[in-house]
Amino acid sequence: MTQTPMLDGIKVLDFTHIVAGPHATRLMAEHGAEVIKVEPLTGDPARGLPFHKDGRSGCFVQHNIGKKNLCLDLSTQEGKNICYELVKQADVVIENFAPGVMQRLKLDWETLRKLNPELIMCSISCFGQTGPLSDLPGYDFIGQSYAGLLDMNGEPGGSPIFADLAFGDVSTGTHAYAAIISALFHKFRGGGGQYIDISLVDVLFSYHEMGVEVFDGSKGGMALTRSGTQHPLLSPFGVFRCNDKYIFLIANRDQWLRLVKLIDRPDMLEDPRYTDIMSRGENREEVNAAIQTWLDNIGDADEAVRLLQEHHVPSAPILSIPEVIEHPHMKARGTVRTVSDPVFGQLKIPNNPLRFSQFPEPLDLQAGFLGQCNHEILSEKLHYSDHQITELEKNGVIGSKNI
Repeated sequence: MTQTPMLDGIKVLDFTHIVAGPHATRLMAEHGAEVIKVEPLTGDPARGLPFHKDGRSGCFVQHNIGKKNLCLDLSTQEGKNICYELVKQADVVIENFAPGVMQRLKLDWETLRKLNPELIMCSISCFGQTGPLSDLPGYDFIGQSYAGLLDMNGEPGGSPIFADLAFGDVSTGTHAYAAIISALFHKFRGGGGQYIDISLVDVLFSYHEMGVEVFDGSKGGMALTRSGTQHPLLSPFGVFRCNDKYIFLIANRDQWLRLVKLIDRPDMLEDPRYTDIMSRGENREEVNAAIQTWLDNIGDADEAVRLLQEHHVPSAPILSIPEVIEHPHMKARGTVRTVSDPVFGQLKIPNNPLRFSQFPEPLDLQAGFLGQCNHEILSEKLHYSDHQITELEKNGVIGSKNI
């Protein structure tokens, strides 16, 4: 028997764009919530991001599967009135405009909570809704810069570098999803509605698993800095080259004993310079040289990884995106998902990483065209007549486009 999705019956009004907010509402849609995505007449800017096919954005498809699309002009009173009526029916409103935009549109928390006291509203922004920087515009990499993450990446003494992927946006969207689910749980226990303020900087700063306590606990005596391909404190812990490929290797406690045996360096077990992972970190050049000599003698990265894993030494080939897509493990787990799209046909995207035993298969979802559900939402949710909807189209309050 088909299970009812976990968030079935939850109604979400989605004012988000690009990645962070849309990722949160994608997760909600994938677990069965009804998500109405409100887009301006020009569409979510993500519709302009690559790859395009016949004007359709694969990026938009990835982050917006499962959502109903309503396209309207929020600057008009008619557009606002439509949103007000939908808010009365909603469990959740989520937005990721710059702070102040929703207030200027008269769609802010203080306005909407009067319409629906049980409402949960979540705002996602780079710096949060309060604080000296809150009014500044921000993106993922701006958040990474302020949170101390970019300062950790690069060669010692060199320029900070960034990886061109939006892990800040995606992880902030996931944190927003977790916060919304927590607030819904609280609401269903009688706690009522509430407002959630999620900041990229707050989320990204929480990724410092050691740096903050190391600096403060040592009273400034130790500060983690960028260290290139190797960990700044621990060894072995980093990237190594084997012929024309790269691997990542970590060895601590018993793993170190097995690694030393594998690379035929038993002398290192008796040397006080290598007794623990911290002392090995202080002498990483010698440790890395011993490992590199072994890798050079092997001369094949796949064979080196096979031997390391056979000896239970944590290691991995550093894979490209095409290699990840084709990897047998990723295929077996469904890490890569194929969705059906009316323009792209079959399109591979990252799968939802949340796995539930009662829901082993993902819902069959598609991303909508701009304004695709205007008529459905206005007629079924708000009981607008065909004539009223036609007038809204003529007056430019609502719009649609096959992108």
